[in-house]
Amino acid sequence: MDYQEVLYTKADGIATITINRPKVYNAFTANTCEELIDAFQDADFDKSIGVVVLTGAGDKAFCTGGDQGTHEGGYGGRGPIGLPIEELQSVIRDISKPVIARVNGFAIGGGNVLVTLCDLAIASDRAQFGQAGPKVGSVDAGFGTALLARVVGEKKAREIWYLCRRYTADQALQMGLVNAVVPHDELDAEVRKWCDEIVEKSPTAIALAKKSFNIDTEMIRGIGGLAMHSLKLYYETAESAEGGNAYREKRKPNFRKHAK
Repeated sequence: MDYQEVLYTKADGIATITINRPKVYNAFTANTCEELIDAFQDADFDKSIGVVVLTGAGDKAFCTGGDQGTHEGGYGGRGPIGLPIEELQSVIRDISKPVIARVNGFAIGGGNVLVTLCDLAIASDRAQFGQAGPKVGSVDAGFGTALLARVVGEKKAREIWYLCRRYTADQALQMGLVNAVVPHDELDAEVRKWCDEIVEKSPTAIALAKKSFNIDTEMIRGIGGLAMHSLKLYYETAESAEGGNAYREKRKPNFRKHAK
């Protein structure tokens, strides 16, 4: 595949996949998701690769979820909502290699979900985390909610989704969303250190461990599939449209006037 919105490199047993849309804080489109899926699959098939790093271009953002600038009732691609997000989320879990989130900045909305899905996460001290769905007329009622509750606990996960607050890297570390926080200029060195340690280990043993960890939460995949079809119906309502319209018009949304 000829990547347009993703950078993909391989060296020393490490595959690095970078969302390359820094002008929009690495928000993804349907095409971005397709490219990410292809890169993850390639890394999985390549026996020379022992670990995959997922990150965002630039110093401001890891990923801020779906590009609301292009979302008006759908994203124009595959899947119930025009975005193959189910497939992207599944491939991160399904590949036999550990996936490390290199969180260099904002990890908001769908970006926060990607951090949740990755096997490990290492954050810059500049990173910020949080959900935005209910603020913009959206929600991830699958891995983004149920798996998050497994990672950070039920009460904290509900807080994250209901209030849509921002959390610092240190707060993310305290709640268990990330494994380590380092000064921004030490992020690459720390990620490389973790990658090198993983590459030294038995790939089959690690693959089996990853599958075993996933079995406990595999039912969430089915919940997510059902949720995406429900989300499609929600996107067709005036209430959901109000969130996207308010975002594009740079005003505060008024969801209550559209709620039924």
